[in-house]
Amino acid sequence: MTDTVLKLSHISKRFGNLLANDDISLQLKRGEVLALLGENGAGKSTLVSILFGHYTADAGQIEVFGQPLVAGDPKAALAAGIGMVHQHFTLAENLSVLENVMMGSESMWQPFTRQRAARARLQEVAQRFSLEVNAQARVGSLSVGERQRVEILKALYRGARILILDEPTAVLTPQESEALFKVLAQMVAQGLSIIFISHKLAEVLRVSNRVAVLRSGKLVNEADALGTTQNQLAQWMVGHAIDAPRRHEATRIGADVCVLHDVCSGSGRERLDGVSLTLRRGEIVAIAGVSGNGQVALAELLCGTRRASSGRVALLGRALPAAPAQLVELGVARIPEDRHAVGVIGDLPVWENAVSERLRSRSFSRGGWVRRKTARAYAQRVVDAFDVRGGGADTAARSLSGGNMQKLILGRALLHPDTDRHAALTVTSAVPNLIVAHQPTWGLDIGAVSYVQAQLIAARDAGAAVLLISDDLDEVLTLGDRVAVMHGGSLTAALPALDWSRESIGLAMAGSASGSHT
Repeated sequence: MTDTVLKLSHISKRFGNLLANDDISLQLKRGEVLALLGENGAGKSTLVSILFGHYTADAGQIEVFGQPLVAGDPKAALAAGIGMVHQHFTLAENLSVLENVMMGSESMWQPFTRQRAARARLQEVAQRFSLEVNAQARVGSLSVGERQRVEILKALYRGARILILDEPTAVLTPQESEALFKVLAQMVAQGLSIIFISHKLAEVLRVSNRVAVLRSGKLVNEADALGTTQNQLAQWMVGHAIDAPRRHEATRIGADVCVLHDVCSGSGRERLDGVSLTLRRGEIVAIAGVSGNGQVALAELLCGTRRASSGRVALLGRALPAAPAQLVELGVARIPEDRHAVGVIGDLPVWENAVSERLRSRSFSRGGWVRRKTARAYAQRVVDAFDVRGGGADTAARSLSGGNMQKLILGRALLHPDTDRHAALTVTSAVPNLIVAHQPTWGLDIGAVSYVQAQLIAARDAGAAVLLISDDLDEVLTLGDRVAVMHGGSLTAALPALDWSRESIGLAMAGSASGSHT
């Protein structure tokens, strides 16, 4: 038996006219970390789904430890030693760690569960890989990092020798990411093999032995991680050089646009607990934190879909109304966290989505009638100005890729309908007073990320106040002029970005008072 534990040979998969995987061949060796990279739609998810049995390839074959893998059968993949940890955890929060790990591992017809043997097995696996966790703890009481450990333990408990990790650090603090990297090092030292999927190129080069890059369904490059640069990876992924936004300090900070003082709202995880913050023209204030610590509540408050139960919120010197349409007219632009569920209505065409937030304004309606010609013309301007590809004004929004859907939302937020149609199509005309950008680059490929970030910087430089809420610490530190951290509904002071270190932000994200700043 050779050191090759996984062999994919000439894998192809088609969905209608889309060739998602095009004759892909890859190998994974024992004790190796292989990073799988590519833009959105490059074919990564399809390839992994074929490997884990969720899809059946149209052509090609897979061998695991020298044996053919039964196609389209997740149970066969698990039995062969393939485990997967998804980006979005699949745990039952009301059950214990042990119950979650055991779930699905015993027959439904078994009259009783063998918890004692399972607990001993779990303890042995946890100690072997330094993944200590309280087996009796309720999953709902665990931190994000601890929940990820449970997901990894679930796979290892079932005997996984090949582990697929999908965006494993997306919701972790820097300290939790470091702990994960140490665990991965122990795994490979003991002979496990890992497929590592991530958009964080610095982490990819740090963790992996080799990288494989997909583009438009094809395997376009394989290389040793050692000696490869982030710029090379980015260019392989998109097919051309990427100019990532560099840090540019705000030079024209102006008057206060929005002021929050001791604001409370809601209860549970998504609440605000005495939040105070000032947002000024010509400045980006970035909010870091693990998802679920009040970021949604803050964004909803500033977009008018949530009310404060106490405290004061002022916009342009007046009390902020809890009325989304009125806030749009007052120059509040929103980029929502979930572009599919909240940002657009997939079944409606691009032009209706482009005008949806201003449909009742005089720009697009008269006497209750929609001015369709004007609306379509505006939508086409958004498409042209923000490079929305995949169709014109009459294209259904759901047919757009994630990146182009986000460009449509950006255009709607940043290009005011009353801007002179003959003026240069830039965000500097009729710039919003306040932009609430919640996870604006979540799930986007590196090219779309660079574009979105550049537009936010341009809007700031044109005089907008920008609130950036992001899980991506690199994005926070690159774009933020001031940075604050949310934890448990509370917000630290917003300090200059250079006053923070990654360590201090990580501590604050974990709720440590000592992590407020350097």
